[in-house]
Amino acid sequence: MTVTADAQQFLQAGLDQTPCLVIDVDVARTQYERIAHAFAGAGVHYAVKANPEPPLLRALVAAGCQFDVASRAEIDLCLAAGASPGDLSYGNTIKKSEDIAYAYARGVRMFSFDSDMELDKIVTHAPGSSVLCRVLASSDGARWPLSRKFGCVPEMAAELMKVAALRGLDPAGIAFHVGSQQLHPDRWEPSIATAAWIFKVLEQSGISLRILNAGGGFPVPYRTPVAPISAFASAVFDAVRRHFGHKPPSLMIEPGRYIAGPAGVLHTQVVLVSRKSYDDEPRWVYLDVGRFGGLAETEDEAIQYELTAPRGGPTGPVILAGPTCDSVDILYQHAPYDLPLDLAAGEVIRIHGTGAYTATYSAVGFNGLPPLRTVVSP
Repeated sequence: MTVTADAQQFLQAGLDQTPCLVIDVDVARTQYERIAHAFAGAGVHYAVKANPEPPLLRALVAAGCQFDVASRAEIDLCLAAGASPGDLSYGNTIKKSEDIAYAYARGVRMFSFDSDMELDKIVTHAPGSSVLCRVLASSDGARWPLSRKFGCVPEMAAELMKVAALRGLDPAGIAFHVGSQQLHPDRWEPSIATAAWIFKVLEQSGISLRILNAGGGFPVPYRTPVAPISAFASAVFDAVRRHFGHKPPSLMIEPGRYIAGPAGVLHTQVVLVSRKSYDDEPRWVYLDVGRFGGLAETEDEAIQYELTAPRGGPTGPVILAGPTCDSVDILYQHAPYDLPLDLAAGEVIRIHGTGAYTATYSAVGFNGLPPLRTVVSP
């Protein structure tokens, strides 16, 4: 979770005004190259919602990346960065009719859905487009589960794809997502098996699907190591071979955290160090960024970021919290964190691995606080 030497001047520039998220584009580009190499032959669609900074998108366009978009704003950002409409997949299954029409007018021709009403909207506002039906998938083993809100059961997916074909759409394939920061490479196989069953059912009805979208969820190391991306790629490809045999589909993946996460370092200032009693051992350390300022994924202490203090010396246990006047704005109360015993207000803590799902989660105006400032290295 380090940044390149070229980004150090930007790190220093961020110290005079915190909180400040510094993004190193070179790190993100390297992460893209790693996952593209591991998943050779697959279409790599960066999940723009992870971090939509224009310099980052431009670098990924130049590297040959494609994009998973969730809104018309993300479509505009990608096209402005130089992506072609054919590089975009509108993966959000919850879209307004006018947003589907807007995407279609801008040249987007790949849409995801998981319900009959969403299918109706695509038929009406994006005629002839290619569609992916998202199926429910287990998020067991993921630090940030995604199993409840999106997807439908396999039987429903098969029926919806038949309807899509009858109504003039191109039934392209099946999509699923096993949860963000998924730690176990074998968690993709059950959903791949499900997709293979749907492919077979539809083949018997004369409909040949061709795309398998295995989603994202590929993890990055925060405070603990994770398996290398090659292990996840091997598990996915092996499962595809087992369940699809000699007719494998074209594979899509949608990494967001894997590409952007390691590229970010969040600078935050200590606002207050206090104890709840003179006998308390854990100190409460209040930072100028919290759950409402970009660290939403600390909810339930799901994502445990690596922190570095400004200097060494003796350390002791701390409880970390944000600055807002809201009692839920606590980052880590149970996970063990230690900071210098003489830590003082005004000192700067670096939070590593914060390039994904931070600035995009930042509230606007809560307690009068501005959005999380972001600086991007060239």
